[in-house]
Amino acid sequence: MRKTREVLRLYFDLKLGQRQVARSANVSQSTVHDYLERFTAAGLSWPLPAEMPESELEARLFPADPGKGARRKAERPLPDFAHIHEELQGHKHTTRQLLWEEYRAAQPGGYTYGRFCFLYQHWKQQRDVVLRQEHRPGEKLFVDWAGTTIPIYDPQTGEVRQASLFVAVLGASNYTYAEASENQQMVAWIGAHVRTFEFLGGCPELVVPDNTKTGVAKPCRYEPDLNPTYQEMAAHYGVGVLPARPRKPRDKAKVEVGVQIAERWIIAALRHRKFFSLGELNLAIRELLEKLNQRPFKKREGSRQSLFLEGEQQTLKSLPTERFDLSEWSKATVNIDYHIQFERSFYSVPYSLARQTVEVRATPTTIEIFHKGQRVASHLRARKSYTAMTNPEHRPASHRAHLDWPPSRMIQWAGTVGPRTAEMVEKILEAFPHPEMGYRSCLGIIRLGQRYPATRMEAAAERALLTGAVSYKSLESILRRHLDQQPLNPPATPPPLSGHDNIRGAAYFE
Repeated sequence: MRKTREVLRLYFDLKLGQRQVARSANVSQSTVHDYLERFTAAGLSWPLPAEMPESELEARLFPADPGKGARRKAERPLPDFAHIHEELQGHKHTTRQLLWEEYRAAQPGGYTYGRFCFLYQHWKQQRDVVLRQEHRPGEKLFVDWAGTTIPIYDPQTGEVRQASLFVAVLGASNYTYAEASENQQMVAWIGAHVRTFEFLGGCPELVVPDNTKTGVAKPCRYEPDLNPTYQEMAAHYGVGVLPARPRKPRDKAKVEVGVQIAERWIIAALRHRKFFSLGELNLAIRELLEKLNQRPFKKREGSRQSLFLEGEQQTLKSLPTERFDLSEWSKATVNIDYHIQFERSFYSVPYSLARQTVEVRATPTTIEIFHKGQRVASHLRARKSYTAMTNPEHRPASHRAHLDWPPSRMIQWAGTVGPRTAEMVEKILEAFPHPEMGYRSCLGIIRLGQRYPATRMEAAAERALLTGAVSYKSLESILRRHLDQQPLNPPATPPPLSGHDNIRGAAYFE
């Protein structure tokens, strides 16, 4: 910034020479001489009017060359920086070099690549201003996963698995919570939120997460679609969820800084220690977390803990009486056997929903199935893989009627017709590896009993047993052709073999 007014004051008020003015104002003597010449050429007099601003004085002493600016503007048109910025943001493979070449193809007399980049950066800095966020106590809690993990060693095999660090920061006091989790899946994500609320002793108004898949099912700048489990947890604790915009880390700058601090004062502090369990690691994290919250600020009085205890803790909403029962939501398609599959087990729904998509809410003890927001089925969670949990009311009437005829009931019905019919049904069920394979034949015989009297059924069954034709088709054929009404001739005894020289007889083998 020019020191024009100071140079003029030293020269006219204090009557200093040009060399002395130069030393006092820390400028060169040629600069002082140039200022004085410009002051005289502008027709100004000292003292200057009190209402003359610094900008007007600069404009009078250093007028711009309109002709030069107009020529430059006419010769070198400015690029469309708004379009260039949109292209760079919308296509990840687009580069400034490519856009500059396209600009030069349209404007051969345009700027060089270096000037092009300089002007774009200047335009972006003027556009990319930052809104300073003021957070009310108890308003927002910012949450995120740290990028750096912590190794945990298996004491038996020595295998190493990486634990993720969950970090939560209150907006007003910067009070921080951190814990290690085995992974970043839904159970760990929801559990970390629950323990954060319990650590704070209350709930904020809003939770601001990143667009992680465990929190946001479909990211969107304007209307993000929350994961159902995450939304259910928020409703249980009476908090709102306001995800940060995609690729806008400044929306959650508090937790971005909080993650960086946690990585420096927790992860880095534990770099020389070796942990063999998640519980052991979280005990060490809790000790360092307490020191972090009690650490005094450098540029303000107090600490994170003192600000939290003095003001923000009282503004938090009280916790509900019951802890959130973690549930997992997923979607499934109903098979043609009116069952859905969840974790290698099968659960029935009303048969009318076959081939439709339903939502599954799984808790540690129950499985609930919803269709268009309405609960259509509820089952105890199967403890054994490949187990079918079926509600008989979900079956169609024909299936229920089929299953209402177990083997014992079929034999009992056959006994009411007569002993021969009962014997035939028993033989049919015994002829198959599994009795259910003979159900259809037996059900067919039962239907024959509705068309024919018991006497004919018994006579037909006796003929079928005698001839060895024990099947539904044979019995139906006998009844249809009225063979049961014909006299039953027992099979003739074959005549004894006559003697012959070629017949050796039993004695030969002795």
